[in-house]
Amino acid sequence: MASKVIHAYYNDDDVLMHAVKKVKAEKHHIEEVFCPFPVHGLDKAMGLAPTRIAITSFMYGCLGLVVSIVMMNYIMIEDWPQDIGGKPSFSYIENMPAFVPIMFELTVFFAAHLMVITFYLRSRLWPFKKAENPDVRTTDDHFIMEIELHDNEKELTNLLLDTGAVEINVSEKTFIEYEQFCKNNSCLWADFDDCFV
Repeated sequence: MASKVIHAYYNDDDVLMHAVKKVKAEKHHIEEVFCPFPVHGLDKAMGLAPTRIAITSFMYGCLGLVVSIVMMNYIMIEDWPQDIGGKPSFSYIENMPAFVPIMFELTVFFAAHLMVITFYLRSRLWPFKKAENPDVRTTDDHFIMEIELHDNEKELTNLLLDTGAVEINVSEKTFIEYEQFCKNNSCLWADFDDCFV
């Protein structure tokens, strides 16, 4: 399956933000925006749903806390209790103040590492994956707004030029990879278009 898309190139993030707001105000659907660095507020301007990765981070942190408590209880209380500086080793509660740094470190460790892995898996990023950005300049100094065309090329081109685009290209885009991904995952999203977000 292929469709025509228009790529509008921008060389300033402020101009891009105003362009996104203007295009959304004209009721056009922006497929994707490619940026060399994060543009704060762009997700809200595009109308994207808020991320739920903070929820997973909290769950991973709780998992790290539980692992640290179980580990310290087993190592220092049950398996091999030691008399260090005259401190008793009768229970975990009596020794908990000494274990707080370990509990904190493992909570942060689990939250950070598992959240990064979750982000890469959710974004379908893995080693040796072919880049999906349409132009290598998006990794340096250009921003690209991608909009699917529906027999409105002239109108959209004029609108994008008015927003400050420095270059406009029209090309074919193939969605077979995304379509196959959605079919393999039983359409995890409510709408097929969400597979491209």
